[in-house]
Amino acid sequence: MGFFKQLKEDMDVVFDQDPAARTYFEVCLTYSGLHAIWAHRVAHAFYRKKFFFIARAVSQISRFFTGIEIHPGAKIGKRFFIDHGMGVVIGETCEIGDNVTIFQGVTLGGTGKEKGKRHPTIHDNALIATGAKVLGSITIGANSKIGAGSVVLKDVPDHSTVVGIPGKVVVQNGEKVRRDLDHHKLPDPVSEIMKEMREEIHQLQGELKELKEGVKQYDD
Repeated sequence: MGFFKQLKEDMDVVFDQDPAARTYFEVCLTYSGLHAIWAHRVAHAFYRKKFFFIARAVSQISRFFTGIEIHPGAKIGKRFFIDHGMGVVIGETCEIGDNVTIFQGVTLGGTGKEKGKRHPTIHDNALIATGAKVLGSITIGANSKIGAGSVVLKDVPDHSTVVGIPGKVVVQNGEKVRRDLDHHKLPDPVSEIMKEMREEIHQLQGELKELKEGVKQYDD
């Protein structure tokens, strides 16, 4: 893909994902997520040629200006979108597929000082919402969503929705999860458990009442 065609594709993704985007001029000059991705392409090119110091220098300069830290070794696919990217961290051995969207405060990190592949692999069309932490050499399946503030430590199957600490799969129906910006409208597993407990308590209260009435009739 040509240089200018690639730049236009990157900006078109912003228009697809962010309703606040108005003009190419505005997007080109003011979107820090876009700047971070462009800087990463430069840093990654140096990294692949084993100019590691230059690659790190480029990534750190980008971090200073954008608030987004992407290690130059990370592999990122096409049409990657970082929305309101302040605080985003992407580790060295991360592999990100095509059409992936992440929001501010997301960490794609490791869990310690292990060697080799130690950061997540994110498959195509995944969405990772605000403040989520995806840690370790795990896989986030295609068309999956990670809810805001979740901490994910295990593999996530395709077409799944994960919420909570630690992250748990709460939706997996075999159908494509719709990629939109309503990442706050996700199931709450704690609320669902409380609802089930209330229903069970109500049922037990009913059975206890019937038992008391039966004992009272026997005494009479």
